[in-house]
Amino acid sequence: MIITTVAYPRAALIGNPSDGYHGKTIAFVFSNYRARVQLYETPELEILPSRRDYCRFGSLDAMCEDIGIYGYYGGIRLLKGAGKKFNEYCHANQLDIPKRNFTIRYDSDIPNRLGLAGSSAIITATMRAMCRFYHVEIPRDELANLVLATERDELGIPAGLQDRVAQAYNVPVYMDFDAKFMREHGYGRYQPIDIPDDLKLFVAYRTDLAEGSEVLHSRLREDFEAGKPEVVAAMKEWAELTEKVMSALKKHDYDAIPPLLDRNFDLRCEVCAGAVSAKNRNMVELARSVGASAKFTGSGGAIIGTYRDNVMFKRLSQLLREHDIEIIKPRIVRTGGQA
Repeated sequence: MIITTVAYPRAALIGNPSDGYHGKTIAFVFSNYRARVQLYETPELEILPSRRDYCRFGSLDAMCEDIGIYGYYGGIRLLKGAGKKFNEYCHANQLDIPKRNFTIRYDSDIPNRLGLAGSSAIITATMRAMCRFYHVEIPRDELANLVLATERDELGIPAGLQDRVAQAYNVPVYMDFDAKFMREHGYGRYQPIDIPDDLKLFVAYRTDLAEGSEVLHSRLREDFEAGKPEVVAAMKEWAELTEKVMSALKKHDYDAIPPLLDRNFDLRCEVCAGAVSAKNRNMVELARSVGASAKFTGSGGAIIGTYRDNVMFKRLSQLLREHDIEIIKPRIVRTGGQA
């Protein structure tokens, strides 16, 4: 029997990048794209390569193009790291898993290195597959921590919890990463919420831009730990923006949300100016030029925003695609549970 599991890309509606700095955020996953893992029992444990792991190219130009899309490291390291952390979790919690081996393979159509949490989606799907194979249940809060530990501790990828929480919960989530609460419980306060279709959202991303989030997170971490006043103040304001969006959602006051999303991005530009590329800034400016709101979905490469009606969405789509920017209406996942 082949076990198949999936995980979806994440879009941060508000509050990012404060999730890694005891802030507050709202995020959701959407099913327009997905990472899929397939696992089946075999005599030996084997990890099969996927498209991003190929090492044979038609030319130097083809190799360089591949590096631009996928970076220097493929997806196999994600599966290896997930397997190691899963095994450690089972031993630490005295879970007696059977002595069985498997072959595992993955594929993903999540646009890569564009702030949509594609790597953590692959790890989350891998964790889910191993849980089903070994009949292990990992609570959602602990699963999010485990995925983060795989990326941050095993693979050295700077990241916050937000992406992994949204992917573990499979519903829109309000997250409060209060430092005291996290020290006591090991995770934040997570509240599943509803983001209705009445809030007209779009997600857009450049098809010619793949940057990753390492530089931004590294700089922010240094400034935050050094107590840089403007960075500390920004984290507080991002949390306040999240509270305001949460209040607007509860009141169904959707007109109050666009300026809050805009401020989220403008604040990022104020404190992370050197880490916001001209192409990323231009993507936001293009969206705003037709009246839409816009901010990063993560740390760059993709944006999320609101539009007023289908007439505006049509204008927005035409303008963005003239600049090699793909746009979608995200299908928000609201089912919960494991996929």
